[in-house]
Amino acid sequence: MKIQERTGAGAGRSAVPAQPSVGDRLPTPPRERKPALAALAVLLILVGALGATMLVLQAGDRIEVVKVTQAIPAGGSVSTSNTTSVMVAKDDSIHYVEYGQLKQLEKLKAVNPIPAGVVAVGEMFGDEAGVAAGKATVGLSLKAGQYPTGIKQGDTVAAYRVSSASGSSNSNSNSSSSASSNSVIVDNARVTYVPGAKDSGDELVSSTNLAVTLTVDSDKAADLAQAASNGEVALVQVPGNSGN
Repeated sequence: MKIQERTGAGAGRSAVPAQPSVGDRLPTPPRERKPALAALAVLLILVGALGATMLVLQAGDRIEVVKVTQAIPAGGSVSTSNTTSVMVAKDDSIHYVEYGQLKQLEKLKAVNPIPAGVVAVGEMFGDEAGVAAGKATVGLSLKAGQYPTGIKQGDTVAAYRVSSASGSSNSNSNSSSSASSNSVIVDNARVTYVPGAKDSGDELVSSTNLAVTLTVDSDKAADLAQAASNGEVALVQVPGNSGN
């Protein structure tokens, strides 16, 4: 009886479909290797790495150069007081003045006015200074009292005509000299040269004339030169120290 029950139970089960054997699958074609593409990828990686290395090396190739910190007029010179050092990327196409050459540069003059904040290059300097169009330079020989104490290169001054008449002059002469003494020859002139203390010595300033060179508008040069030759010029320092 048990055998029959088992047989009957098995008869009601559904048949399970047979699975195909592994050996019946279609073969997969082998992957094609592309050595040229692999070589190209390696080459691109190497080029990128080389480019990055060159950029790093160029960024590290820097030099110490001269930077102007105060405006220098035409004919002026650099010094430790109006310059500082700054690091820049080396570029052979730009004629930077290296900071170690500052002493040699002090012997040259600015060809044109140089504003503050620029990096000095060789083309800015020469043995002689140029004069901008519409400008002229006039030399003065001033006695103590005809110029402000501490006058220096780069200062802005006004030039006044002063009287040299003596107290024995008649009233007409006194009136004329008074009018002359109040006249302004130049209201805005740039001091382009004045000897420093190391050149003249403080003890000599009161006993010798001070040589001062001014840059003025061309139409004022003749009057200023004439007054200077007669010793009738006095300088007054005025506001304004920007380049001409």
